[in-house]
Amino acid sequence: MTPHTIIIAEAGVNHNGSLERAREMVLAAKEAGADYVKFQTAVPELVISSIAEKADYQKENTGDARESQLDMCKALHLPLDDYRELKALCRKVGIGFMSTPFDLVSIDFLAGLGQDYCKVPSGEITNLPYLRRVAEKGVPVILSTGMSTLAEVEEAVAVLTGTHPGHPCRSRLTRDDISILHCNTQYPTPYADVNLRAMLTLRTRLGLRTGYSDHTRGIEVPVAAVALGAEIIEKHFTLDRNLPGPDHKASLTPDELKAMVSSIRNIEQALGSEEKAVSPSERGNIEIARKSIVAARDIKAGELLTEENITVKRPGNGISPMRWDEVVGTRARRDFPYDSLIEL
Repeated sequence: MTPHTIIIAEAGVNHNGSLERAREMVLAAKEAGADYVKFQTAVPELVISSIAEKADYQKENTGDARESQLDMCKALHLPLDDYRELKALCRKVGIGFMSTPFDLVSIDFLAGLGQDYCKVPSGEITNLPYLRRVAEKGVPVILSTGMSTLAEVEEAVAVLTGTHPGHPCRSRLTRDDISILHCNTQYPTPYADVNLRAMLTLRTRLGLRTGYSDHTRGIEVPVAAVALGAEIIEKHFTLDRNLPGPDHKASLTPDELKAMVSSIRNIEQALGSEEKAVSPSERGNIEIARKSIVAARDIKAGELLTEENITVKRPGNGISPMRWDEVVGTRARRDFPYDSLIEL
């Protein structure tokens, strides 16, 4: 059975605070063939203090080093009620809706709104009150692991499942409800820092469904992640890479997103099974590409078959060359003209 990778088209805040642009992004994600379009939900004042500076990549990508991180996010985020409309639009056009909560109010709001998964961003992996609130809601979790060690990931999973001995909570989640995304939190991520094999370590050590959240330029790395067994892929996209904002430059255009989805679906088919067998498409080429034992010259009936008067040539619908030793030393049962198939 062909696997199906969950592909999340990460709109994030690339709508730049415009509900109309967010609607357009829903339609673009649907057109590209993604399974989900995902936004980011926050009450900025509950997430960012007034003294927090922008990250270096945010300063570079926005071209404004003086603006505070809080002011930047205030301009980018939508009011909570706008997500009701976006979810309704997703349902109407037939694509899954998701949004990442960044604070407790947003966790409660999105849980009440309803979504298949609660996406926990990399920055909250050490936020105990946040993780407890997510655990108590019981919505299956997709946990990004950028900027974290394996020990921090294991601790977060223990909190989410209510099994952490030092941090108990009334969790409604089990390990079956948790998926892990390998991630690097730099926009864009240098290829040398992707460390894609760490995804395999997460899968082996944690025994959970694993995937990859990508911030590199292009589509090569997420496609490679699927070839390595990623079951979930998340990738930022934008309607226009030249728009102002922190994430546009590390995002795909709609056409690129569509190409990524198509490439992943092709790779899913190409992975196949672990069985080494003749495929239906190549079966008809066996006679064309393989060889048979044939007469190297005209051979008379009763003549001894030797390494001098027989040889190996295409087509492959006669005696297999693997039976060479069985044929050499026998007598020709009839006349065999040059290049004709030898028969025993």
